[in-house]
Amino acid sequence: MHGFISAIVYDVTSRLAGGYMLEHARIEEIADELAKAGHSRTVVPLLTARNPGMTVEDAYAVQRLWSRRREEEGHTVVGHKIGLTSRVMQEATGIAEPDYGVIFDDMVLESGADVPHDNFSNVRVEVELAFVLSRPLTGPRCTVFDVLAATQYVVPAIEILNSHIELAGRTIVDTISDNAAMGAMVVGGRPVPVGDIDLRRVGTLLYRNQTIEETGLAAGVLGNPANGVAWLANKLFQHGTTLSAGHIVLSGSFTRPLWVERGDTIHADYGNLGAVTCRFV
Repeated sequence: MHGFISAIVYDVTSRLAGGYMLEHARIEEIADELAKAGHSRTVVPLLTARNPGMTVEDAYAVQRLWSRRREEEGHTVVGHKIGLTSRVMQEATGIAEPDYGVIFDDMVLESGADVPHDNFSNVRVEVELAFVLSRPLTGPRCTVFDVLAATQYVVPAIEILNSHIELAGRTIVDTISDNAAMGAMVVGGRPVPVGDIDLRRVGTLLYRNQTIEETGLAAGVLGNPANGVAWLANKLFQHGTTLSAGHIVLSGSFTRPLWVERGDTIHADYGNLGAVTCRFV
């Protein structure tokens, strides 16, 4: 009996040291639940309410398994998104660093697209710069200078947020499990080499149906959106992966999320970098 108890204590201690609280079987159940919700465009109850003690590392384990399920269905990973890059959002969620999610090939749309509103459980949009890499980026000591050297160009983008978990009371653990609320992205405007612009001073006017709803500067993303990409490369290294050449990185929003209804037209004016537009049908 003493040996049995010692084995349990050892297993729990090992999992805690790695930041995990949930058993793998439970992580599989959650990943499958979220995959089903994605197919049915439904929303499930809060994971944290049903899994007391669930950690950030548990959430990333769910996300990795969910991502593997999508790859098994034939989808291809084409990049990553970064979330919670602003001080306000970090304070609101009680976490001191950003989070990330995976971008698949079927999530990337071109400017001017008609976006079926019913493809999502709920719809909010944000404006971001997308970095397109010309060579791989890896941690654990990736810097802003490495990011700039590895970036082929940046291009304006709109991120479409979509949650499969109820929004009220949601925590960072819920959001990470749900692929950081990544629904889709719309790219457009003018691709620009990073050496040709001051990334911090890229500004955007975000319109909904010809009314300006939000404005922002890219400096709101960790002082420089390239900082977010460096953070991502280092964080992915901790989870055993890297950013590949050709990958897209959504570097984080510099406006608040804007709710969108069916029939709305969204237009993001990036000044000299052009514009991105989509319509929800």
